[in-house]
Amino acid sequence: MNEALDVAARVAARLGAVPGVAAVVLGGSLSRGAGHPDSDIDLGIYYEPERPPDLAGLRALARELCAGGAEGAVAPLARELHGDVPDDVVTPIGAWGPWINGGAWLEIEGRRVDWLYRDLARVRRVIEACRAGQVTCDYQPGHPHGFLSAIYLAEVHDCRPLFDPGGALGPLKALAAPYPPALRRALIDRFLWEAGFALDTAHKAGRRGDVLYVSGCLFRAAACLVQALFALNERYLSNEKGAVQRTRALPRCPERFADRVEATLAAPGLDADALLGSLGRMEALARETRELCRQGEPSC
Repeated sequence: MNEALDVAARVAARLGAVPGVAAVVLGGSLSRGAGHPDSDIDLGIYYEPERPPDLAGLRALARELCAGGAEGAVAPLARELHGDVPDDVVTPIGAWGPWINGGAWLEIEGRRVDWLYRDLARVRRVIEACRAGQVTCDYQPGHPHGFLSAIYLAEVHDCRPLFDPGGALGPLKALAAPYPPALRRALIDRFLWEAGFALDTAHKAGRRGDVLYVSGCLFRAAACLVQALFALNERYLSNEKGAVQRTRALPRCPERFADRVEATLAAPGLDADALLGSLGRMEALARETRELCRQGEPSC
């Protein structure tokens, strides 16, 4: 892990010299101390919208940092999508949509290093909305449950600032602790309802043996229950990846929640009886999650 952190620090220092870069943070599993030897290095590049990062400067830096020239500079998936030239991979602002609004997938010093742009003005607005209990969820490639606006708050809470000369992250981090009560209430209400809705609507399809639809509903319900449980325990969640495993560390959680979710999703079934059985098992988890919420929040 120390090697990855060293690479992150060196790249962040170089990014900080690019005009328009207000702050660079380490995010993802490495920022939480939960990284693996093959974990990507996720670097958030924060900027003020009236002074976005200099794209030519970012592209020049990518060419310099990526050993082996263009062929070795681009992460394999990015190379497949965009070609072998770093200029095609270091995107303009907004290229990946409003939430993950651009960046780059690179290989630097033999490590996968992802650059992810973040608009500070938008982040501030979204954090204030989340603190007031106003949460949105939008379609976003790479987030099969959707991009929850509260991810911005989770990212700020979990990140490690590596370059922040203007102190942009400090006030935002102060808004993330303690966990906002209105956000907790909003996430529990929204996702307990959605989990129930996903399971209710799956029964008819289950009786027809519709594996695709039922499997999607089972995933949706599981993802919703995870959101509710993290909120119940006042823990932030920035990504679906690894989320079920992380429930094992939650103080309040249905017994063997992770094992039961994984067993159900691993084999939802190929016929009506098996699919309906899987729905029943997920419904049991939903009931237990709802009961835990009632114990802590009478209005759940």
